[in-house]
Amino acid sequence: MRLRSVLVAALLLLLLSACAPSGTAPSGSGAAPVTLHLGYFPNVTHATAIVGIEKGFFADALGGNVTLHTQVFNAGTDAVEALFSNALDATYIGPNPAINAFAKSHGQAIRIIAGAASGGASLVVKPEITKAADLAGRTLATPSLGNTQDVALRAWLKDQGFATDAEGGGDVSVKPQTNGDALQAFTVGQIDGAWVPEPWATRMVEEGGGHVLVNEKDLWPDGKFVTTHLIVSTAFLDAHPDVVKQLLTGDVAANDFVNANPDQAQQIVSKALSDLTSSQLPAGTLAKAWQNLEFTVDPIASSLATSAKHATDLGLLDPVDLAGIYDLKLLNEVLTAQGKPTVATP
Repeated sequence: MRLRSVLVAALLLLLLSACAPSGTAPSGSGAAPVTLHLGYFPNVTHATAIVGIEKGFFADALGGNVTLHTQVFNAGTDAVEALFSNALDATYIGPNPAINAFAKSHGQAIRIIAGAASGGASLVVKPEITKAADLAGRTLATPSLGNTQDVALRAWLKDQGFATDAEGGGDVSVKPQTNGDALQAFTVGQIDGAWVPEPWATRMVEEGGGHVLVNEKDLWPDGKFVTTHLIVSTAFLDAHPDVVKQLLTGDVAANDFVNANPDQAQQIVSKALSDLTSSQLPAGTLAKAWQNLEFTVDPIASSLATSAKHATDLGLLDPVDLAGIYDLKLLNEVLTAQGKPTVATP
């Protein structure tokens, strides 16, 4: 009877373990190891991600049972492709690629779980271009078709009365290319300007002799608009909410460090960008770029619907209902536990 009781108890324990949701087990001691694939870009607008990686804030928050793999992307469209192919679990990204991912998956593939940066994007042009009308017949660059800066440029050009198309035709030719290639093309005179994130906007001014025709923050209420936020695959969020919460703990810590230690954060970002792009930022460039940014865990949800409307009006996105794109519950749990103000859920 004693042996039979032990066997019954063991069988019940086995059944309970098999029925437990896969993502609810804590990722601490005794839980199955988890690998988190995290994406980010070599831009100053991704300073929170860079500092979180380089200073170990993510690694510390995730603990020894979670292996962190990071991958660098040039633009959000590439990161979304990696997420759709299950090569990525979470990524820092701009608003429009996140909207596209949500729309293409019928609201199933991703959730926005935190903010990272506001501001830090500009249209830099040749010195002789001093007003919008001077852009007629000119060639401009953006990081990639349909990415955040691409939509911003095309929407602004439309407001100025210019037509553009995805093939680079129209009144103003928009030719997407990597930020590094755009800087080189601008410097040698192959393009007339580019709408790019920092530090590339400042580099085009400092190294290419350009000037800022449009600072994007001037187009938004109170100068606030989401440039970078953190998204996660819904499948990973459902399977590993504990790991996502740990990632957010690291995100908040990195964001706090960036705001409390701007000089040190700039040094970390400068070295990381040099390593990632094989290009050293000139002295003073990063400090100037930094002034155009605000680092915040608030995803500034109010600006997302406007970005979606711009993309829809341009024919780059079908009308989309963004209800459900945000899941800020875990972020607010982290903020509440640390005595910080929570972020309003849209």
